[in-house]
Amino acid sequence: MAESPAGFPRSVRLLTRADYGRVFAKPLRASDGCFTVLARSNGLSTGRIGLAIAKKHVARAVARNRIKRIARETFREVQQELAGLDLVVLSRHGTQACSSSELRASLVKQWKYLVRQCRSSSSC
Repeated sequence: MAESPAGFPRSVRLLTRADYGRVFAKPLRASDGCFTVLARSNGLSTGRIGLAIAKKHVARAVARNRIKRIARETFREVQQELAGLDLVVLSRHGTQACSSSELRASLVKQWKYLVRQCRSSSSC
């Protein structure tokens, strides 16, 4: 079965512990009241995303799934700009209280910040 253009194939996901560990080792960070996003260059032609939405911060599964869905959707919208980056999205206390529009705005702002920082510095 072919992936749709707006799909979420395995090639754009962080899948292994080593993938996550590499990002956690020396990340470039962006943070606000809803999320912390970690970024690291991956040397690939595509961007990849990993999600770490903790039960400790968002107790209900329905809310965690909503947050993950919004993160994937916003990632897909700006995926071309994020080429060459591995990203990990971490939830923060209070994420559950944010509205969907606040979550989207937060992530879009952080994607743009990380792209700007990685393009301008050699540390990413």
